[in-house]
Amino acid sequence: MQARHVSRELALLSIGQLPTKPEKIQAQQLQDVLLAAIRTLNTEVQDTLETASAEVTRGNERLLSSETRAIDVQSARVMVQEALDLAQTAINRVGAALEIPEFIQLANQKEVRAYVMELLTNVQANRTEVDKLINASMVDWQLHRLARIDQDILRIATTEMWLLGVPQRVAIDEAVELAKRYSGDEGHRFINGVLRKISDRLSNRTPLEAETPASEETEESSVGS
Repeated sequence: MQARHVSRELALLSIGQLPTKPEKIQAQQLQDVLLAAIRTLNTEVQDTLETASAEVTRGNERLLSSETRAIDVQSARVMVQEALDLAQTAINRVGAALEIPEFIQLANQKEVRAYVMELLTNVQANRTEVDKLINASMVDWQLHRLARIDQDILRIATTEMWLLGVPQRVAIDEAVELAKRYSGDEGHRFINGVLRKISDRLSNRTPLEAETPASEETEESSVGS
């Protein structure tokens, strides 16, 4: 199962950097996926550090202009603490980037590539149907309003549960672990709640009025003929 754990993480981090057409995804090599994942982490680190720097600047300006007024001093402290938290997030992401090559060495590379390609291909081929299922399971919220990393965590887990036969508990637990690693403070709780609702729909055989994704229907009909 370690290979699948690595595959999920690589799929999550690389999906935004790779082609969207399933046939082009299949042509990718493992090193292409690895490079895409590291590029994603690098971009996130840069964005996070820039935000942290802006918060430090704002906090410093508030301190300088406060003239020791308690309310301004306190708000400045909050800004600085937020900046420190963002900087810690960036440091954690740098650490994640350094760990990925080690993950690949520890897992069977053929197994990693096989499952990461299966994940990426199925997520992209069935994105419309998967997104509909996720949206139908969200209360007073829409998928497109979430951070990109949270969207992709939900897509991967839903694809695993609905289309790849992964046990629902396993898919949810893995998604929550990814969210704890890459999402915001409340991200993993939100993702856990949405995936539990999706799991209930699938268990009751009513994902979208029990319809099968279009790509799967086409594949089954071609086999039958």
